[in-house]
Amino acid sequence: MREHPAALPLSGITVVSVEQAVAAPFATRQLADLGARVIKVERPGDGDFARRYDTTVHGESSYFVWLNRSKESVTLDLKSGPGRRILEQLLARADVFVQNLAPGAAGRMGLGADALHERFPSLIPCSISGYGTTGPWADRKAYDLLVQCQTGLVSLTGSPSEPARAGISVADIAAGMYAYSGILTALFTRATTGVARAVEVSLFEALAEWMHQPAYYTRFGGTQPPRIGTQHATIAPYGAYPCADGKDVLFSIQNEREWAALCKRFLHDPGLVDDPRFATGSARVAHRDELNAIVAERCAGSDSAEVKKALDETGIANAGVNDVEEFLDHPVLAGRGRWRDVSIPAGVEVPALIPPADLEGVTPRMDAVPAVGEHTATVLTELGYGPAEIEVLRADGVL
Repeated sequence: MREHPAALPLSGITVVSVEQAVAAPFATRQLADLGARVIKVERPGDGDFARRYDTTVHGESSYFVWLNRSKESVTLDLKSGPGRRILEQLLARADVFVQNLAPGAAGRMGLGADALHERFPSLIPCSISGYGTTGPWADRKAYDLLVQCQTGLVSLTGSPSEPARAGISVADIAAGMYAYSGILTALFTRATTGVARAVEVSLFEALAEWMHQPAYYTRFGGTQPPRIGTQHATIAPYGAYPCADGKDVLFSIQNEREWAALCKRFLHDPGLVDDPRFATGSARVAHRDELNAIVAERCAGSDSAEVKKALDETGIANAGVNDVEEFLDHPVLAGRGRWRDVSIPAGVEVPALIPPADLEGVTPRMDAVPAVGEHTATVLTELGYGPAEIEVLRADGVL
C-alpha cells in the first residue's frame, strides 16, 4: 500500500522546473519520488521535446516515461508577458526552481541565481548547463554524447579498433544526480541556517568527476588506460570469456587470495600462482594476452552454467553478460519486489523500477506521467485565476 504523500520526506516542498531532455527531469523526478510537488513548465503545444524522442511506450517516449512520473505539467509561453507573470507567481510560492534552458537564456529572462535571490530570498535556484554558466565555454550547447567525447570517456569505451559511446545518457544522468544531491543539501542548509543557496551543475563537470581514476592513471602513468572491450583496463583477469554454449561469463580477480583460488580450483593449475608472468596484479596486466588464452581455453570447455557454478564454488564473483531482455526478467528485481505500475498519458499502466535508495518506513511516490499541460487549469486556479481568465490565456496562446 502506498503512503499518502504527506508522509513522505519532502512533503510540503514545491519545485518549479523549466526543464527539458534528461538531466533536469531526472533530478526533479527524484525529488517527486520523495514527495515534493514538482510543477513542470512546458511549452504550449508539444511540451518538453523529450516527449518526442521515440514512441515506443504505447506511443509515449521511453525517456519521458522514465523521467517524469509524479509531476504536474503546466504549459506556459515564457516569451509572453502573461506567461512570465504566471511563472513569477509560481516562484513566489516555490521552494526550489530548476532550469536547464539554453546557454544565457535564464539570465536574459531574469531567472539567473542573483536575480532570483533578490526577488525570492528563500528560493533555491538550481541551474543545469553544459559547461557552466561562466568560463570560456559558457555559451556552448552541450548534449550527452558531446560531453562523453569532451571528457575522454568515448576514448576509453569500445574495442581496440573502435571507440564507442556509453550505452546510456551517462553525462545527463551524472548531472541529474549531482543536481538532486545539491538541491537536498541546499534544502538542509536552508532548514538549519535560513540561508537559501543556489546550486549549479554542468554536464561536463559532473562527468569529469567520474573520469578521475583514468585521469590519474594517465597523468601519472604516462599513457591512458587501453580500450579493450569487456576487459578491465588495469586488472587481470577481469573480463568476459566465451563458453562452450556460446554465452559469455564475466568474472573478476580482485586480490592475490582470489588469484590463488582461481589457479587451484578453477584452472586446475597450482603452478600458475607463483608463475613470474602472473604472480602480481601488475604482472598479470602486463601478460594479459597469455593469461587470457589460459582462461579462455578453460571456459571454452564448459557451458556457461557450469563455468558460473565452478566460479561460485571457488568464491570468485561472476555474472552472465545479459542483454536487456534478460535484465528485465532478472530474479533480483522480481524477488525484491522492485517493480511498480505507473500510469502514462496513453491510458495504460507500465512497470517502473522503484528508486534504488530505500528509506526505512518510506514508500516512494510512483504517480502518473502527465500529459502535456494536464494540470495547467488546476494550478492556475490555485493562483486565483478564474475559468474565463484561463480561457482567454489559452485563446491567446499563453497556455
